Amino acid sequence: MALPRHVGGIVFDCDGLLLDTESCWSRAEAALFADYAFGFGPAEKDLLIGRTLEAACANMAEYFGIPGAGPRLQADLLPRVEAELSAGVAPLPGARRLLENLHGRVPIAVATNSPRSMLTAALNSSGLGDFFATTVAADEVEHAKPHPALYFAAFERLDAAPHTGVAFEDSSTGVAAARAASTFLVTVPSQLGKPLDGDYITDTLDDAVLIEWAQTVRKM
Repeated sequence: MALPRHVGGIVFDCDGLLLDTESCWSRAEAALFADYAFGFGPAEKDLLIGRTLEAACANMAEYFGIPGAGPRLQADLLPRVEAELSAGVAPLPGARRLLENLHGRVPIAVATNSPRSMLTAALNSSGLGDFFATTVAADEVEHAKPHPALYFAAFERLDAAPHTGVAFEDSSTGVAAARAASTFLVTVPSQLGKPLDGDYITDTLDDAVLIEWAQTVRKM
């Protein structure tokens, strides 16, 4: 499907889409899995990716055979992730160029299942924070993705209707949220080989069609 040439606003996911925070999360998650004598591969990552910290840790607790231990696992995982993030987060290929081309053309925002503290740390350490005056974190809405509340909040702050906007996502959880918000969906899967829904699907933000679109798209 062709990318829309006039939009009300654009909302980006963050982890695994704009920033390589997933590698930070994966290192911390793999270490925690190892503490409980479990390996960590694509199937285990699928239990966690795109989810809130609370939901991911609840899934881990079930997987480890200790249901109800999610809060304890969260307390263990959180400082590990924060340490990885503080060491520096790299923008994913094409992210900076795409944002530079969109800057000043249309309103943009971030809507993420990460808590505010992690979102701020990741954007600041990556150098992409200056592109976003509008950001919405999971702990600022009643329901996180796959519920569309994050998208509704982000588009409202951009003064745009979701059906006039574009969402960028990389996970099945985010895709479900964007679909529920009835916005045009650009999907860049962060897990290689994992098929995801989308109106425009590509394997990188450094996509010639996306870059050309970002240079010409206008606010409706």
